Amino acid sequence: MTKIIDGKDAVLGRLATYVAKEAMKGEEIVILNSEQVIITGNKTQIKKDFLEKRTKIGSGQKGPKYSRSSDKIVKRAIRGMLPNHRHGRGRDAFNRIRCYVGIPEKFKESKKITFEENENKHIKIGEIFK
Repeated sequence: MTKIIDGKDAVLGRLATYVAKEAMKGEEIVILNSEQVIITGNKTQIKKDFLEKRTKIGSGQKGPKYSRSSDKIVKRAIRGMLPNHRHGRGRDAFNRIRCYVGIPEKFKESKKITFEENENKHIKIGEIFK
């Protein structure tokens, strides 16, 4: 059974914890509209933090690497909630998670789980690297 989650107006941390718990239970998870997931807080501080992370990348092939694409930012936040994403159960759970920008054709007609946004100060992930 695959759970399909609409990321529109979902708070990133709450979405990540929910998805991590469900993936650890063995569920296949698909997250749609990753660019519309929100991060709460001061907009300028959030942009500054992400740009700092981008400039602190290593040389050549060495990391750490921070992506600009919103689906990878969401997946990285979920990865932080999983226990040891490189081995065993954490790796298997991480492989069960798929993130998409927008809604692919095969998920247009399917039923989606939605999250409600109730914070005043927030920024959408798609706006960070514009």
